[in-house]
Amino acid sequence: MDAVSLGFSPCPNDTFIFHALVHGLVDTDILFHPPLLEDVETLNSRAMNGELDVTKLSFHALGHVLDDYCLLQAGSALGRGCGPLLIASGPVDLSQGAALKIAIPGKWTTASLLFRMFAPQCTSLVEMRFEQIMEEVAAGSVDAGVIIHESRFTYREKGLMCLQDLGQWWEKISGRAIPLGCIAAKRSLGMKKIEKINQAIRQSLVQAYEHPGKSLPYIRQHSQEIDEKVVQEHIGLYVNTYSLELGDEGLEAVETFLARGRQAGILPQNNMPLTMIE
Repeated sequence: MDAVSLGFSPCPNDTFIFHALVHGLVDTDILFHPPLLEDVETLNSRAMNGELDVTKLSFHALGHVLDDYCLLQAGSALGRGCGPLLIASGPVDLSQGAALKIAIPGKWTTASLLFRMFAPQCTSLVEMRFEQIMEEVAAGSVDAGVIIHESRFTYREKGLMCLQDLGQWWEKISGRAIPLGCIAAKRSLGMKKIEKINQAIRQSLVQAYEHPGKSLPYIRQHSQEIDEKVVQEHIGLYVNTYSLELGDEGLEAVETFLARGRQAGILPQNNMPLTMIE
């Protein structure tokens, strides 16, 4: 059996989920290449070129690659009270629109799509790596920024304020949980192999829950944030029952999110089924 290429982010939620899988602790006949750990926007860009067989993606990026990739049921970050935050060093009048410079953590991120739906008048978007945004906002090089990942827990320490919780805004207008990131597989792998890959990821997460201490050195090795309390808060916020199985409720949230993105003219129209898993 050919080995499968795999990519996920170095963030604590992903390293928590994938630790058992990449360390040979999951019983599966799927062979994986050593994983590529990259910032999610880098993985989004790689997916645009079809570079990886199985990859972490922002749900925004998924909306652009559905012809080639399908959504797995396991491994997603989706929930309530966990969305990106729009932050600034002080009050900002968003009605100034294009006159404002807004930092976003990448063109293809869910954070970018959420902000563009929330404030379509703000078109001067500055792309940068997520860990740089708080520093640039504090320095005044941008007027505001959309933060994700560990930054959610530390922005106040930088003297910054939250202008809008974009996840909260999404929940209010849609009534759905916010789909942030997912694991996607190339459709060309075939349904049987995709189902085995999905099961392996789910088993890896089950093991992480059963033996949480085993994954901590691996998580710390790759995390931007070394404070253990922040790491645990990160995992607790982004890894939940949807990460084990999206189910009907999770899939409906994803469908709603992608439909809104298409209605806003940001995502392409696509009729491909989200998942190949029965």
